[in-house]
Amino acid sequence: MSMPGFTMNLPGQRDRGGNPTAALIAAILLLLAGLAAEEGARKSSVAYFWVAGVLALIGVLVPSSLKMANHWERAVVLRLGRLQSVSGPGLFVIVPVIDQVVYWLDQRIQTTEFNAEQALSKDTVPVDVDAVVFWQIHDPERAALEITDYRSAISRVAQTSLREMVGSSLLSTLLSDRKHGDEMLREEIGRKTAEWGVTAISVEIRDIGVPAALQDAMSREAQAQREAAARIHLGQAELAVAQKFVEAADIYAQSPAALQLRAMNIIYETTKERGATILMPTAMVDAMNPGGLLGLTQAAMSAQNKPTPDPEPPLAQPTPRG
Repeated sequence: MSMPGFTMNLPGQRDRGGNPTAALIAAILLLLAGLAAEEGARKSSVAYFWVAGVLALIGVLVPSSLKMANHWERAVVLRLGRLQSVSGPGLFVIVPVIDQVVYWLDQRIQTTEFNAEQALSKDTVPVDVDAVVFWQIHDPERAALEITDYRSAISRVAQTSLREMVGSSLLSTLLSDRKHGDEMLREEIGRKTAEWGVTAISVEIRDIGVPAALQDAMSREAQAQREAAARIHLGQAELAVAQKFVEAADIYAQSPAALQLRAMNIIYETTKERGATILMPTAMVDAMNPGGLLGLTQAAMSAQNKPTPDPEPPLAQPTPRG
């Protein structure tokens, strides 16, 4: 807002420069005024001078009365100190001297960065938190009239809300569940800024810094937890293997032929993978030859199918004589 002798920079207002449409119209009117004045001088007619004067006056007033707002902008117009309208987008007309455009508000989504240094969490751990809030003006009238500097107010409110959130949360919760923290901040900041015509669209926590000593302690704790979990998994695996070995031993005890086949398979796999030569005792070779293996198999099957004989009655013991 410009007044004779000084200039005031209001939040949301910027140096807009000249309006090219108004400048073009003013130039055309001034040109017509010059032509009318020339024609009046040539014909010595007072009417032409009056027309030239009116055109020149309108041409001078057009740049200060014809304004243009971009599609994303809104202009807050005061008439003699009272709210007249919120104009835009496009061309609009104000009354020179009587009307003033005090705010040009940008309704696009904007961002504000904020942080909380050495804020104590609920478990008294000092942390540094950086975040950013995305906001948008939804009510230009309230943003212009309800608060002096909404940009600075948003930054202060966001920083205060961030400290409150950190103070009510555990460090482990802040580190593991950032989405929940983002939502809490958005609701808290949005509740406070809604009275100013500003909507908090989203909040994102970018970084959470903890002291170096605490980072080392957390790293050692995590390492210990992983080592404990690894030992538990290893013990469970050994237990499962032992159970399988017990089951296999029961099967081999019931079927000697299966044990012989397993031994032959192990020898074959060893020589196939490594290409080694294995020296075996003659007794072991005889035990694993096909004929001997077949005989063992038949003997085991006949032993299983042979009926169990009835036990013989005990012999009568002689009665001793007295």
